[in-house]
Amino acid sequence: MPMGFGNKKEPAKPVVSEPARDDEAPGWDAINASLKHAFPGQEPIHWGTNRLPDQDGLYGLSAYQDGDDWFFITYGLTELFGKASDDPTTSGWGFELTMRVPATEAEPPVWPRKLLDKLGSYVFSSGRPFAAAHRFDFGEPITSGTPPSNLTCAAFAVDPQFGQIETPNGSVTFLTLVGITADELAEMKASTTAAVIDEMVKSNPRLVSDPRR
Repeated sequence: MPMGFGNKKEPAKPVVSEPARDDEAPGWDAINASLKHAFPGQEPIHWGTNRLPDQDGLYGLSAYQDGDDWFFITYGLTELFGKASDDPTTSGWGFELTMRVPATEAEPPVWPRKLLDKLGSYVFSSGRPFAAAHRFDFGEPITSGTPPSNLTCAAFAVDPQFGQIETPNGSVTFLTLVGITADELAEMKASTTAAVIDEMVKSNPRLVSDPRR
């Protein structure tokens, strides 16, 4: 499993589109192809993270306007360029993170990309990838308090829209992050994460994380 090299960590810098790439990026292209039909003709807002070539976290994140929501997706938890790991069936850690939040303003909010970037760095530093039905308790609002929110934990589920794809570097699962409250975390511990997520899908089929609830 690729762990990346070096310890350089710098804040994400916004650009209007993907950064220029000199190398072929079949993994990156496969992810973009899977999004193309969902967001036809839309140019995403992209943030790079200055982790090329010494990767210790995400290479970048993109945001798309998705109706009344913003859709975020990570790049770098899978093998975007050449094949580096020994497992031909799985690309890198095997997943990229997604997240949906209400589009209450014309520009995407800052906190979701900071959250996803932090979790990407956690995977590389800990060597512990996420999977469907995993949970992560932050012990504080996932928004870091701006805006205030009762969402203090995250649960993970296979993205209900994008699921899993095959790329030249192996399979990639789109794993969506769902913000949950302390009460919902308690329900998950009493039953299962999957059971609570299945109940949430009935009223929130795309698993949008609304910090106002």
